[in-house]
Amino acid sequence: MRTVTQRVRHASVTIDEQLKSKIGKGLLVFVGIEDKDTQEDVEWLAKKITNLRIFDDENGVMNRSVIEAGGEIMVVSQFTLHASTKKGNRPSYLKASKPGIAIPMYEAFCEEVGLQLGKPVQTGAFGADMKIELLNDGPITIIIDSQNKE
Repeated sequence: MRTVTQRVRHASVTIDEQLKSKIGKGLLVFVGIEDKDTQEDVEWLAKKITNLRIFDDENGVMNRSVIEAGGEIMVVSQFTLHASTKKGNRPSYLKASKPGIAIPMYEAFCEEVGLQLGKPVQTGAFGADMKIELLNDGPITIIIDSQNKE
């Protein structure tokens, strides 16, 4: 699983001109899934993201997690995170899982993040043409890949 996590002041997802979901202060997490991802990846990544110390403490130092900051989380599926640009200029998405594998993994990830956070996460809609609005706070943007734990 590959994620791009952004600390935001607020974020929203609109589909077909209708607001699907929104959050205030917290994290917007884009997640891409590949066939070799497992439940272990789901659990490791959910724990890592919810415990990232990227929110300011009382001294203005990034020392608090989204949990400690009382923030919210929005998770949006994004198969393009597994794009390969090695050959030519048209990205290949062969590493990205097909919906039969990706949807259950995405749902499991959203559920696990919610369990770690202690409240439900907001989501996009898998496979939909979504319009995402966000106000990046910092900016703080972190890429994490469960297949390359560094």
